[in-house]
Amino acid sequence: MSIENWPRSIAHLDMDAFYASVELGKRPELRGKPVVVCGSGPRAVVTTASYEARKLAGIHSAMPAAVARRRLPDAVYLRPDFPAYREASAQVMEVLRRNVETVEVVGLDEAYLDLTGLYSPKATMRRIAAEIRADTGLTCSVGISESRMLAKITSELGKPAGLVVLSREDALVRFAGDSPGLVPGIGPKTVARLEAIGIATLTELARRQASELESTFGPRSGAWLHARGRLWDETPITVSRETKSQSTEITFDVDVRQRGELEKHLVELAAELCRRLAKRELEGRTIGIKIRLDDWTNVSRSHSVEAPTNDLAVVTRVALELLRAYDPQRPVRLLGVRLASFQGEADPVAAESEAPAGQLRLGFSSAA
Repeated sequence: MSIENWPRSIAHLDMDAFYASVELGKRPELRGKPVVVCGSGPRAVVTTASYEARKLAGIHSAMPAAVARRRLPDAVYLRPDFPAYREASAQVMEVLRRNVETVEVVGLDEAYLDLTGLYSPKATMRRIAAEIRADTGLTCSVGISESRMLAKITSELGKPAGLVVLSREDALVRFAGDSPGLVPGIGPKTVARLEAIGIATLTELARRQASELESTFGPRSGAWLHARGRLWDETPITVSRETKSQSTEITFDVDVRQRGELEKHLVELAAELCRRLAKRELEGRTIGIKIRLDDWTNVSRSHSVEAPTNDLAVVTRVALELLRAYDPQRPVRLLGVRLASFQGEADPVAAESEAPAGQLRLGFSSAA
């Protein structure tokens, strides 16, 4: 079946080494050299790396910057310039929106486009890629398929600066022997659980009955896995993405053990979060904290107040009480504050008769 006859035509556009490429546009003398964008602290991680750095030493996003420096000491290391990245992103998204009606932006450097009904989806995306390059000097990789899931997988096949079209039928053949981990949303833990019941490939996943997967993973996750094993995905492309939560967090250069210091940082994080919430006129009912201990254990605690709020006094008070109630017994590596269940959004906690794990019932209201 030709692309014009697909029930849906979805494109995933991913900018190539976006942050590094923006930096190269500012400093063209660095083209062809290994460039790594990262912070300078002892716990900084790589934001992105040029393809030269990736090929020479396997540098990749989220790698500890210290590891990158050991692997490739002669690379050019640059601090992130997020205002420049946001400006370049706005230019890219403007190109998308003037060519396609339905565009879902999912980050500074990627978006999904609904091409269904267009005369030539492939030609449209070639034109978009050319316009992006002309306007910004940046390149992108594009995958076109019958769903957003497959479009995202397909965009990886042509990196960098490629355009790949792949039907679901062809994808079932091409990826038959691949691990289920190929599918976005199936992480290492789920892969391990699948392998434990004899499922190591997408073909093996597709052959299992939905009832078997549902009994192992639960009704919702089992049905989801059954569909993804057959590379089915009907997730729509939406123009606006609803804000589900807002958070601020800090990773400490040195693990923090003292309660007073943790509380000081928590107060500062709450202030920054409330400032951002007020600017966007967002109020939420569920206030939470996130803690990562020195052994990488992640802990979250939350509490829902009676009415939506972004009041600094309320958020700070609840966050501090959650921290004191948890009382970490090990040094803390990361600390964060979060607000969710925004006004007009259903509060999943409110439907529970009892507080689930991680939800503390505290004697607070939204009054300051």
